[in-house]
Amino acid sequence: MRRGSEDELALIVCWWQPGNVRTYGQYCPIARASELLAERWSVIILRNILVGCRTFNEIADGAPGLSRGLLSKRLRELARAGVIEIRPKPNGPGSTYQPTEAGRELSEVMSALHRWGSRWAELKPEQAHPGVVLWVWVTFWLDHDRLPQRRVLVRFDYPNLPGPAPRGWLLIERGDAELCLKYPGGEEDLIVVINDPIAFARWHLGQIEWGNALRSGAVKVQGSPTLARALPTWNRRGWAADDPRARFEPPLDQTHHSQRAGEIIRRAAPP
Repeated sequence: MRRGSEDELALIVCWWQPGNVRTYGQYCPIARASELLAERWSVIILRNILVGCRTFNEIADGAPGLSRGLLSKRLRELARAGVIEIRPKPNGPGSTYQPTEAGRELSEVMSALHRWGSRWAELKPEQAHPGVVLWVWVTFWLDHDRLPQRRVLVRFDYPNLPGPAPRGWLLIERGDAELCLKYPGGEEDLIVVINDPIAFARWHLGQIEWGNALRSGAVKVQGSPTLARALPTWNRRGWAADDPRARFEPPLDQTHHSQRAGEIIRRAAPP
């Protein structure tokens, strides 16, 4: 393309765009879709909704670092774009957020991004905070059939990470579990020290084995030998084959999932 032609195209686009509207000024479907979906945090919010998060708090829990104000803005933008539907809660204050037909069709986009990211996007330390890995594990990939029926408290320490919350607790009671950011009381049955957050994330994703993480010193476990052997078996490392969330499609039993996700994490201020 000649330099003059490029300049003429730029002038046409600048003339065409209203001054207060953010747009690529292109009719290309990729450009139009990007205007709706490529804002910061939009894809993360959609991912959370497509795997079953329905309330504001559930969506926020799966997007640490996203301010509540920006989350509200992005949800309104996605609703205006026709990607999600905002409905009042049937049994109390607040709203629920459901994917529309247009939103559900984005499951194929999410699957493609997942495959591409798994193959080409390097996992960096700032992307592998153990607290986030634990949240995903406990909320979605914890194998409840393998959990102890008695009360068990597991502390996870992150000694090499700065910040106000260098640890978390997994509390198991009567075959159910929740992630606590504040010490819930009682005896700690197991202490897991995560020296290498990337290795912990890679184990969670099924890329390395627990034994390798222990031998390398990336993870250290102190406490009950029986619980220490059982703990890695609680990680399903992915969705079940017949779970629609493996394809980023909303769960069939949405009411049950929404209630469970709301119960599973205790959002308390760190000590």
